[in-house]
Parts: sequence; C-alpha cells; structure tokens
Amino acid sequence: MTDHHRCKADIASLTGNAVSYPLIGDPQMKVAKLYDMLPAGEERVEGRTPADNQTVRTVFIVGPDKKVKLSLTYPMTTGRNFDEILRALDSIQLTARHQVATPAGWRQGDDVIVTSAVSDEDAIKRFGAFDKKLPYVRFTKQPG
Repeated sequence: MTDHHRCKADIASLTGNAVSYPLIGDPQMKVAKLYDMLPAGEERVEGRTPADNQTVRTVFIVGPDKKVKLSLTYPMTTGRNFDEILRALDSIQLTARHQVATPAGWRQGDDVIVTSAVSDEDAIKRFGAFDKKLPYVRFTKQPG
C-alpha cells in the first residue's frame, strides 16, 4: 500500500484500535537504506515486488540513541503479533533502566533476571531479595 495514512485508517476500521505508533511511507527507500533494511546489494526503488518489500515490512524498534534495538520480520502472508511487539518494547524499556533481563515469555509484572553486570551485593541494594537459581541466574521482582 503506497498510502500509509490510509493503512492506519484501515487498521483502525478493521481492528477497532487506533494506530498510535509511527508508520513510515518510504517510496524512495531512503529510510530503508539509512537503516540498512534492504538485502545486500538491493538498490532498486522502481519495479519492486511484494517479495522485495518483505524486509521493509519488518518491525523495527529504534532507541533514543538511534540504534535498532529489535527487528521482527514476518512473511507477507503472516500478520504481525502486536502483543509480542509490545512485550518486547516493554522489556527493552525496562532493561535499559534497571540492569535486568527478561526471560522468555516474560510479561509486565513477572519476575526478571538480574544481569551479571550487577554483583550480589549491589543486587540486594537495588532490588532487595532475589532468588539465586545459578550463580548467573538470579530472579527478582520487576523493578518499578
């Protein structure tokens, strides 16, 4: 779809949910090239097919430091999993603030893992109690 604003309206109409995140219309592929979203050596702007555009349909989460923090590529035939995208975004924001990691399947409010960059002593100061499963796997309550 060339009109990404119409796409937002279509998504809202179809799902009942307004699109409050940015969609980028990039017909000249400037953003795609800037963030290296195209396969190596792909330079064509004109004459692209849905298969060529698959990498550009990838969901990218770009941090305030302008670095790509996550990319999820779905085939053209598979809808995106917005619950997973939001879960990943929550994790990225949480882990950037608190030196924790989120385990597979983590959801808001679940326990998190204290990163190995934090000593046991610092973990107690920061998080209080934690459950040491292995020397490098220490679970604690999600910090606020």
